[in-house]
Amino acid sequence: MRQRRTMPTPGELIGHEEISTKLVGAKAWKVRYHSKDVNDRPFEVTGIVIAPEKPGSDRPVMTWSHGTTGLGDAACPSAQPDPARELITYFQAESTQQIDYGIPGVQKFIDDGWVVCATDYQGLGTPGIHQYTVGRTQARDAINIVHAARSMPVGAGTTVGCMGWSEGGGTAAAVAELDPSDYGDLTLVGTVAMSPAVLKVAWKLGGSLVAALKDPSMTPDGHLIQVVMGTQYANPDSLSLSDMLTPLGISLAEAAWNHQPVHHFSDMIGRMYRLKGAILNYPQKNGDAWTNAINAGSAGQVRPVCPVLVCIDNFDGGTVVPVSWQQGYNQDIQALGGTIESHEYPHDDHFSLPAACVDRARDWLTNLLP
Repeated sequence: MRQRRTMPTPGELIGHEEISTKLVGAKAWKVRYHSKDVNDRPFEVTGIVIAPEKPGSDRPVMTWSHGTTGLGDAACPSAQPDPARELITYFQAESTQQIDYGIPGVQKFIDDGWVVCATDYQGLGTPGIHQYTVGRTQARDAINIVHAARSMPVGAGTTVGCMGWSEGGGTAAAVAELDPSDYGDLTLVGTVAMSPAVLKVAWKLGGSLVAALKDPSMTPDGHLIQVVMGTQYANPDSLSLSDMLTPLGISLAEAAWNHQPVHHFSDMIGRMYRLKGAILNYPQKNGDAWTNAINAGSAGQVRPVCPVLVCIDNFDGGTVVPVSWQQGYNQDIQALGGTIESHEYPHDDHFSLPAACVDRARDWLTNLLP
């Protein structure tokens, strides 16, 4: 008689290994744990856990949701040199890698007694294509790494705050809209969405990211191709890449997704469009199914379980995530009756925003602790 296969428990720790860190008074580990996606399919995820070096108990936990890095293993934050560190972005002069990685304000969180978790997200460092901008999948990864950390000797308690930026801003928004079973014994006190890329809002409002879907004369942005690939990978039964991409687009994306981080991937897509021709289909097919899948995986669907702080970079109208998208998410949560506040940073672009707003974010989360 065949025995029924037991499904892994989301948040169950598979393994952990201590890694070096230059943070003062801290210890860090790379971890691997179980999670599940928007459609409840199980998978494994990697990430890092950082804790104060001194013994402690019932510590608050901050879970960090990183911004766009790519679709595959070359874009895995915890695989970069010295990953348990302050955030350094690709566009800084000091950057040596092709992606943004690290955690803004991490040293002060450690100094204040927090445990810090930072998921890589599904697909980045583990098998499969990353479900890029499928906020509900990433949100489960961000909560399940906290469950995993609680089985480690780091003193992690049940009180949790979240921060996220860009793609991770959309993730941080979705963290506040999960099911009670996802939180379990955890209490989410607040979440901070920095320049949130909430795909449901972007798809509804339009703008630079999605404009090429309607204008074949426009060069498609690599982020859009990542949205297509990530959304299709999350919904293989209802969506096909051929709905959106030409045979050329499919061949390029399938050849490059695992070894080209986002900026490399975007440059390649732009060059091949100019050299070889159309990447996107005109018109695209199966539009209602794509819209339904995007909405189902996105934040902005139900009233958040906790207060939300939105930090808006409005230099030059929002240099990556348009201000209209950031404000659109804010408006959607207000309409749902959520507790939300926002703060604008007129002198910061997308990449300087985390450093500019993290002190406010940390103080805001600290004031919400019981």
